[in-house]
Amino acid sequence: MIHIFRVFLYFLLFVFSAVVMSLCAVRLHYTLNLSPSDPLNYGVKFYDPIVVELLVTSILSMLWSFFIGRTIHRRIERRFINTFATEIIGLFILFLLWIVGDAIATRTGNPPDTNTHWGNLSSCWVYSSCRVLTAMLAFAWVSWVVVLALLVTSFLFASANKAFRDPLHGRWDRRATHYGSTPMRNLP
Repeated sequence: MIHIFRVFLYFLLFVFSAVVMSLCAVRLHYTLNLSPSDPLNYGVKFYDPIVVELLVTSILSMLWSFFIGRTIHRRIERRFINTFATEIIGLFILFLLWIVGDAIATRTGNPPDTNTHWGNLSSCWVYSSCRVLTAMLAFAWVSWVVVLALLVTSFLFASANKAFRDPLHGRWDRRATHYGSTPMRNLP
């Protein structure tokens, strides 16, 4: 039953990452196509490196969630790529990417830092560019929470079942496995 919950979380990660990707693309389009009369950065075109990091992280998350969701749903068994250990390592990398991007973006968007590039996001909601940044930040944090939930769920399931080297779909049938003569688990 846990596999249904995990597939649902991967679906949520895919959707939230797609939203973050779209918002990052909107922000990059806006900052790279500023008109000379735009008050932002005095009309000089620029891009935020943290927005690019969030864009790359969201694309990687979408690819990862599609790959793992498909693996769980179709019960794909490949020796090393489709194990719980590989899933946990991949989720940990995504966890680090999301937390670094979210933390830097949050610090960039909130005073009292004098070097803030975005300004105070809580008081500029009349402008669409500010609403895009606020939504991007919110969905980025929600994506991090989903990655954290997936990481904890997969780690606890693999720990409880001693299944770090077993297929990550989490449904074992010794007679139907494609691993050959290697026993799936050390059960009597």
